Amino acid sequence: MTDLPSVVPVEVTFSAVDTLDGSEAALAERFTAAWPAYRRWYLRDGEAARPEYLDCRRALLTHLPELVPTYDRFVAAAGGGDLAARFLSHWNPPPLFAACSLAAWSRDRNVLVRNYDYPPTLCDAMVVRSRWNQTAVMAMSDCGLGALDGVNEHGLAVAIAFGGRRVVGDGFGIGIVVRYVLEFAQDVPQALEMLARIPVHLAYNIALQDCNGHSAVAYLSPDRALVISGGATAANRQGATEWPEHAEFCATEDREAALVAAVTDPLMTAVLLAQKFLEPPLYRPTALSTWGTVYTAVYDADRRTLDLRWPDDDWTLSLDDFTEGTRLRKLSMAVPQAVEPQLPPLVAQGRPLLIA
Repeated sequence: MTDLPSVVPVEVTFSAVDTLDGSEAALAERFTAAWPAYRRWYLRDGEAARPEYLDCRRALLTHLPELVPTYDRFVAAAGGGDLAARFLSHWNPPPLFAACSLAAWSRDRNVLVRNYDYPPTLCDAMVVRSRWNQTAVMAMSDCGLGALDGVNEHGLAVAIAFGGRRVVGDGFGIGIVVRYVLEFAQDVPQALEMLARIPVHLAYNIALQDCNGHSAVAYLSPDRALVISGGATAANRQGATEWPEHAEFCATEDREAALVAAVTDPLMTAVLLAQKFLEPPLYRPTALSTWGTVYTAVYDADRRTLDLRWPDDDWTLSLDDFTEGTRLRKLSMAVPQAVEPQLPPLVAQGRPLLIA
C-alpha cells in the first residue's frame, strides 16, 4: 500500500445495555438500527454468495442446538426477515480479517486481557448483560447475537483474535461461537471441548481464562483440528507466519514478542500486564494505523468484572452489579485511501478482504 491514510475525527459511543430480564427486544431494536450497514457488508459479494436460510438453520441445529431457541427469539424480535435471519446465524458470512492481542493470566489473579484492533466506526461498541440460557453473561456485542469477548457467571472469560491465515471454509463466524461458549461452558476444559467440535469459517485464536486458574490459547481453523498452543498469549498467527503481508501490516511478530516478554517477566502482575496493553507495540493508536486499538478489555474471572480501558479513560462494569450507561470516545481515525488495499493473493483469488 503506497498511499498514506488520511486522518479524520470520529466519535464512538460505547454503551452498556442490560437484558437480564431475558428479553432480546432492546438488543433487537439496536440491531434493526444497524441493519442497513450490516446488510451492505453481508451482501458485498451478492446474495447468491450467502447461504440459504435452511442451510443456516441446519448448521445451528447440528452444531449449536442449545442456542437455537435464543436465535429464534432474536430473529422474531428483529422482524423475522429471511436475510436478517441468515445474517444472525453467523453461518458462512463474508470473510473479515482484523488484528488484536490476547493474554490469559493466572499468577496473582485470574484475568484475561485483550486489545481489540479494528476500525472504530465498525465496532458495535456495546457491552450487553444477559441471561438467555440460565447463565448470566456480560459480553462485547458482535453482529447481533455474537460476542467479541466476555465473561460469564461461572467465572469463564473468552476473547478472540484473527489467526493470520488466508484459508476460508464452511463454518461459523467466531462471534456466535464465543456467544455459545459463554452461554453453555462453565470452565476452560468445557470450552475447549466445545471449540474442538464447532466448525469456523476462518482461522481464529481464542484465549480462555477461568476462576479456577485454568488458562488456554487455542488455534481454530476451517481446515485443521483445534490446536492448544501451549502458551498464554496470542497475536495474529498460529505458530509460523503464513501470511507475511498481514503480519507486517499489523506488526504481529512485534506484538507477539512483547506479549511473551510480559507474561514471562517474574515481576509482572495482573495490573502491570493490563498497563502493557496501553503501550506500544500492543497499543496501536487509531490515528496512526488503520488497524488501531479501539479498546482494551480486562476481564477479571474471579470478580466477574470488565474494565474497559483507554490511555485517557477507564470504565468498569460488573456482571453482578451492572449499571447501564454510555461513554463517548472522541478519536482521530486513519482511513485508507482505498477501501480494499491490494494485498494481491486474496484479491486475485476473489476473496473478500476488509483492511480495517
